[in-house]
Parts: sequence; structure tokens; C-alpha cells
Amino acid sequence: MTETNTSAEATLTTTEMVLPGKVEPSGMQLVQRTLPALAAGQALVRVEATAVSFAESAMRRGRYFGQPAFPFVPGYDLAGVVEAVGPGVDQALLGRRVAALTKTGAWATKVLLTAADLVEVPDGIGADEAETLIVNGLTAYQMLHHTAKVRAGQTVLVLGASGGVGSILVQLARHAGVRVIGTASPRHHDALRELGVEPIDYRDPDLAVRVREVAPDGVDAVFDHLAGKSLSLSYRLLNRTGTLVSYSIASKLDDSTPVLLSFLPLLAKLAFWNHLPTGKHASFYDVWSGAGKPDSAKREAFRARIRTDLTHVFGLLRDGVLTAKVAARYPLADAAAAMELSESSNRTALGKIILAP
Repeated sequence: MTETNTSAEATLTTTEMVLPGKVEPSGMQLVQRTLPALAAGQALVRVEATAVSFAESAMRRGRYFGQPAFPFVPGYDLAGVVEAVGPGVDQALLGRRVAALTKTGAWATKVLLTAADLVEVPDGIGADEAETLIVNGLTAYQMLHHTAKVRAGQTVLVLGASGGVGSILVQLARHAGVRVIGTASPRHHDALRELGVEPIDYRDPDLAVRVREVAPDGVDAVFDHLAGKSLSLSYRLLNRTGTLVSYSIASKLDDSTPVLLSFLPLLAKLAFWNHLPTGKHASFYDVWSGAGKPDSAKREAFRARIRTDLTHVFGLLRDGVLTAKVAARYPLADAAAAMELSESSNRTALGKIILAP
């Protein structure tokens, strides 16, 4: 357990990295402000680790569906320590390391969160390790086991196998007894082989041929974060009962089309394929699907699912089944450099880029 100030009078001052508008990474602003007093059901969390992901890169371009109006504080998830709790919150949370899925707001030194949204991190797991698995681990686990429902002995294709989600997805799949083909830059191939992955250069013009060499009848599932032109290829690479799971539109990051108009063709194509008389299935995965409105029964069910799945993933990390992949670590004040690394075509490390407030 991490030592902390357990006083309910903890200082409610935070330093935040603000995204003021559609700016280059260097245009983000570090500001300090005073937080309001703790309300009923809230907890004050001192952030130990948050991260840079595709979501923040899309948000700074105004290309993340459902993002808030500028200015706002980005940060999709966090790991930290509970410093104070409001009325109605279990005092046992004080001093505990917790994880939270936030979508925005995590790029800060301290945050006020709804206590019911917090998931306790098991003892023995550090903040950086936990951070690598929050949104990425949830996404990988739920896509693999809830959406695609893979089984031992099957074969899957993971696009972007060296990325934040991909590097966890391949480990979970191998643990489940699944054969994994993964696309990545050649510089990551040796690391992927160590994870039991059969790597293919993502730029190979004969990528489909390479996949068919491994899986002549097609694969049981494809996990596609690119969308765009790759989606049709992913669907063709499925076997007759395979599942395509699309979960991002990374290929549209720098597109000038309004973000909603980028999603509509994708969703229409998935719906069309699902109406064809085949045994194939296609879906779009969203970690927030089914979240419902705050304080609704739907939100409670969503929280329970998040808590169950994330606790299971943390257990796999604690037991050595998963390895936390930290690509780099930056202080919050250097979030611009972290984002530039995340978006660089020359990025050479696997895993997640951590911000440490």
C-alpha cells in the first residue's frame, strides 16, 4: 500500500495540461487551478501515472468522436492514490492505489472522480504497470473474449501488434492458446516473436498472401484499428465463420472529413456485411458501449463489467502472464514531447508512453 495524506482536508489544488484548441503538441498549456470541495460520492486521487494514446492525438485535431468542446484537459485513464473521500464514500479507499477510465481529465496532478468508477489496483503492481493495462488492457480483453469470443486452437490476425492495445492483445491471445499473426514494423519483429507472435511487415504489399501462407482458409478473427482501406482486406482474410473487430479509425487521423462522416461509412459497411448470407460477423468495439447515463442501472452494470474485467487483467499482470510494456516515461510538463513521440513514424519502442504527474 502506498503511503499518502489521508486527511479529508487534503489540498485541492491541481496542475493540469490543457488542450486549448486544434494545436500542435507544443501549443498545449500547463495551468494550475483550485478544485472544488469534495462532493458526496467523490474521491480525490493523486495521479501517479497517465498516458498518451491515439485518443489524445485525435482530440488535439478535433477528430475524436464525442470529445468535449475546447479547451479541456485530455487524459483517457489514470492510476493513482486516493488522498481524500467525500461523504458516503468508504474510508477504506484512503491510501489505496486505484485505476480509473476517464476519457478526459487525467493529465493532471490531482483529480476529483466518482468513487464508484475507481478500480483498486492489487498490491505489488506499480502505477506505471497498472496504467499500461487500463484502457488498453480492457480493450484487448473485451475484444478478444467478449466480442470475438476466441477459443484455444484458433488463429487471429492483430493489426498494429506492437502498439499499446496490440501488444496486450497478442499476450492475452497466446495465453488463451490462440495462434497469433501480427503486423508491425520489422524493427519490432524480434520482440513479437518472443511473445509467440508470427510477425508480418505492415507495409508488405503482399500482406494478404503472407497471412494466407499461415492460415490458408483464413483467420478466425481480425482486430483492425486502422479502418479505411484496410477494413475490406481484413474482412476478406476471415475464414467462413470469422469475426472482424474494428476498434478505431487511425487511418483517418489526418483526414479533413468531419469525424462523424468518417465513422458513418465504417458503421454502414459493418452493418452491410452482417446482412450478407455468410457465417462471418463484423462489429465496432467501443470501451464505453453500454455505459448509459450517470446513476442509471445501465451505468451500474457497466461499472461492474469494467471492474470485473480490469481486475482480471490486473491479476494476469500480477501472476506474470502479462508483461507491462512501457515505451517511454515523461513528466506531465513534457506532454508535448511525449505526444510527438507517440505520433512519430520513427517510434522505436513497444508499449505505452507514460506521463508521470
